[in-house]
Amino acid sequence: MAGLMLQGTGSDVGKSVLVAGLCRALTHRGLKVLPFKPQNMSNNAAVTPEGGEIGRAQALQALAARAPLHVDMNPVLLKPQADRTSQLVVHGEVRGTLGSANFREARRTLLPEVMASYRRLEARCDLVVVEGAGSPAEINLRAGDIANMGFAREAGVPVVLVGDIDRGGVIAAVAGTRAVIDADDAAMIRGFLINKFRGDPALFADGYAAIAQLSGWPGYGVMPWSRAVSRLPSEDAVVLERGLGGGNGKLLVACPILPRIANFDDLDPLRQESGVDVAMIPPGTPIPAEAALVVLPGSKATMADMAFLRTEGWDIDVLAHRRRGGLILGICGGYQMLGHTIADPRGIEGPPGEIAGLGLLDVTTVLGDRKALREVSGTALGARMTGYEMHMGVTRRGGAAPFALLGDDRPDGAVDASGRIMGTYCHGLLASTGLRAALLARLGAQSDGLDHGAAVDAALDELAADMERHLDIDGLLALTEYRA
Repeated sequence: MAGLMLQGTGSDVGKSVLVAGLCRALTHRGLKVLPFKPQNMSNNAAVTPEGGEIGRAQALQALAARAPLHVDMNPVLLKPQADRTSQLVVHGEVRGTLGSANFREARRTLLPEVMASYRRLEARCDLVVVEGAGSPAEINLRAGDIANMGFAREAGVPVVLVGDIDRGGVIAAVAGTRAVIDADDAAMIRGFLINKFRGDPALFADGYAAIAQLSGWPGYGVMPWSRAVSRLPSEDAVVLERGLGGGNGKLLVACPILPRIANFDDLDPLRQESGVDVAMIPPGTPIPAEAALVVLPGSKATMADMAFLRTEGWDIDVLAHRRRGGLILGICGGYQMLGHTIADPRGIEGPPGEIAGLGLLDVTTVLGDRKALREVSGTALGARMTGYEMHMGVTRRGGAAPFALLGDDRPDGAVDASGRIMGTYCHGLLASTGLRAALLARLGAQSDGLDHGAAVDAALDELAADMERHLDIDGLLALTEYRA
């Protein structure tokens, strides 16, 4: 019944991945480990067996710990719908919408629920590995905090600060954190580690020593840039903003980066195919004419993203792709966009209204306040598939045939008469080896036959081994109250 928390000098410093790797490394040592993130903000979510939802990073961490997913692993999840509003999910269930102005007040009431989840996990394992959010150096957010020091002090969990050397300025980032946080918060931090180092770590010896001297905290190692990380799903949309893929003479799959893109890790299994290049298309860039497949991804604000798609001219690109005989796959919100209309009469995702879709599938969608959250399995494209549903819309098919038949003989999605326009509510289906092979065959390509789940598991093993080599895992474990 012990805990250890990794906080960062900023967002995207690698906390999620390091928590996953630490969970796997400690699991290899025979400990029963569970992951925990008090508060997450992400439109990438996973469905738990009991029908709740948590951040996908915590789902990966649970996989690393070889533990079933549970809503207690991420008790507060914020899913951005617009620039200043987010859907609030507590213990896996939607609890309404919060604006940026009222969240600070609302989160004060959430700490008891966060602590209840943590205590339940703590009672079930040897060690809870906790991930912070953002940075404790954001002292303007400290009052009422439940994501970093507010939680750490309430739970009495020691903290290790993670600095990202790849972005530069890591000495200032770690030492500066020590300078700006208050003394009681600083006392919770027991050390630091450096992440994403490229080259010989010995070259950073003087910098490492300087951080220890300036901060007063001991170091627990320098983690090199691990090749295993590229084979793990990414949680953070910051990665998408940098652009991924494009060209290289391979079969090209293009996916537009919508402002409220959700569960974009649906594309990861295609990205790992040796003959496929996945291009994430940023705003201001047309969808490439040479693309063989265009994927319209999930969205947390489908109507707003549909309007954005038109503003960017991507609707013209998609229709041109169809005229050229290309394949189009819409997943969840992307499926809704392929239909005739999307209506939100109750203002679930924004102002009430209705918007025309692309009209490529004979379906219509009405958004509602009841969220479908379930794991699914069935057949599609003549192959077995598994996945999960996570949506608040009800879509009615007209004359279109279903894309898939699920295990209870329930039809899912739609496909047009040509078989080249497809839509589905099933996230994660491309991880199914047979279905992915069937889709690529329609594009005239052959799949590598990779077992995506096994590949992710192997990457976690590799990451854990890298951490054992380069970090002081014994020292980190000694910071906790765990005793063998």
